[in-house]
Amino acid sequence: MIRVNNLSVTFRHGGRPIHAVQGVSFDVADGEAFGIVGESGSGKSTILKAIAGLVEAQSPSLTINGQAMGVRRSKEDRLLMQFVFQDPYGSLHPRQTVDDMLREPLLIHGVADIAAKVNEALADVGLLAQHRFRYPHQLSGGQRQRVAIARALILKPRVLLLDEPTSALDVSIQAEILNLIARLRRSYQLTSILVSHDLGVVAHLCNRIAIMQQGRLVELLDVEALRRSEAKEPYTRELIAASRGFTRAASA
Repeated sequence: MIRVNNLSVTFRHGGRPIHAVQGVSFDVADGEAFGIVGESGSGKSTILKAIAGLVEAQSPSLTINGQAMGVRRSKEDRLLMQFVFQDPYGSLHPRQTVDDMLREPLLIHGVADIAAKVNEALADVGLLAQHRFRYPHQLSGGQRQRVAIARALILKPRVLLLDEPTSALDVSIQAEILNLIARLRRSYQLTSILVSHDLGVVAHLCNRIAIMQQGRLVELLDVEALRRSEAKEPYTRELIAASRGFTRAASA
């Protein structure tokens, strides 16, 4: 479903080039849950944004569902792939109600039966009809992230990109959101890429994991190999050692 070949992203700061991502390659199969892990500044979120077309990549080879992707994306490309951001408060318009935010993508793409689809999207993420006309400041952090997930899925995409979807939430509700994402992945038969600095979160949701360090992909391994501490690279072993005690809890 997703093929990334030799992806590089360079920014400029004060006239100096910053090589955020350097020559990263990986494939994600149709229906697979793929994780990208690394410390802050390792380039993991930049990869996700390059795949989504939110930042420009240099000389990339990126294909999704067999179609080559450039920086500019068509409506059809946007229907295929959607993004859930890290901060649910920052990603929601403060002057729009939940209804406004869920209706907007449907209106843009000319989808019929808008009211029914909005109600269905709310129910899918565990929100009630009473939440439909509230503003973001009237919702809890977990409810805001549920709205963001509903907005991403309302167009029925095949690919879901998740940038640290629980890191801005209270610990008490992180598991609820992770279990919700896992359930919706199965229900929608989604291909997904999850970015996180937390090995436990990625092990909960993903089948394979890419380990990033200073803009480079240093190791690819499956979750079972991770749990058996079969990592080959010293940096990966350090990450595992720093995350001792994580478990891959069963989804609710």
